Amino acid sequence: MNKAFPAAPRALDIAREVLHTEAAAVKALAQRVDGSFLRALDIILSCEGRVVVSGMGKSGHIARKIASTMSSTGTPAYFVHPAEASHGDLGMITSEDVFIALSYSGENQELLTIVPVIKRQGARLISLTGNPESSLALASDAHLDTAVDKEACPMGLAPTASTTAALALGDALAVALLDAKGFSEEDFARSHPGGNLGRRLLTHVRDIMHTGGEVPAVGYGALLSDAVLEISRKGLGMTAIVDDARCVLGIYTDGDLRRTLEKRLDFNETPVHAVMSRNPRSIGPDALAAEAVQIMERHNINQMLVVDGDGKLVGALNMHDLLHAKVI
Repeated sequence: MNKAFPAAPRALDIAREVLHTEAAAVKALAQRVDGSFLRALDIILSCEGRVVVSGMGKSGHIARKIASTMSSTGTPAYFVHPAEASHGDLGMITSEDVFIALSYSGENQELLTIVPVIKRQGARLISLTGNPESSLALASDAHLDTAVDKEACPMGLAPTASTTAALALGDALAVALLDAKGFSEEDFARSHPGGNLGRRLLTHVRDIMHTGGEVPAVGYGALLSDAVLEISRKGLGMTAIVDDARCVLGIYTDGDLRRTLEKRLDFNETPVHAVMSRNPRSIGPDALAAEAVQIMERHNINQMLVVDGDGKLVGALNMHDLLHAKVI
């Protein structure tokens, strides 16, 4: 590799130095998290509107990510471009909002142009800068210091360590807000319904279970031959055994069938209740499908009956249904 890429050792050294520099910048932030962070947190928690995040250039990209993270963790937020704000988009900001401005120098003219208008409207201002004495910092209701010792760029020009620090501090703010609001996995899933977590936490048994004529069931007095026919007809690898009120008395599965064959019983003479599994695992229709997965895996079963509060059969599902619904 070194013959084909003579610069490889130097490239690896540079990569390691960049990572060390940026890691050091983030680590240093932990020593500076103080009352200013708590003031910013209180301002956002008391906000009756939305959080508006803004920045120019690389800071703008970081601002977009902070707004996105806040929105997905229970703090409604959106990004506004400072240049567009001074040409009409300021109308999106109200007195009930909180405005978070990102500028490492704290002297970005596009932001400083709109700050007086934002303050006049009554919106609260939080800034993330690398200079606590900057114009933006001094105008803020709360200032978060994102100063770094040096940029990872060897020329000290390209925003690298400073943008990483701002991003990390934005994440810290979003997570602190998440905790203060008691934001849960279920809340997260509701804002991410298309993701794996959303499917796992929002899909209920009733959403995927078989119902009506698709549910395999035979009566207590049915013969083994009837049970096998029902299993074959419904294709779920089992059948429920129920009484006249549809209350579940037992289950007969493919596994039970294999064990029955070993006993050489007469299928046309033996009642299914003689070989059924009593007190089968079951679940309610309002339970999360993820709970059904947990029960099946814990007890090493592939099928499950769904019963209501009175123990009456209302549905059935198997592992294939859970796979198809992408719950697992």
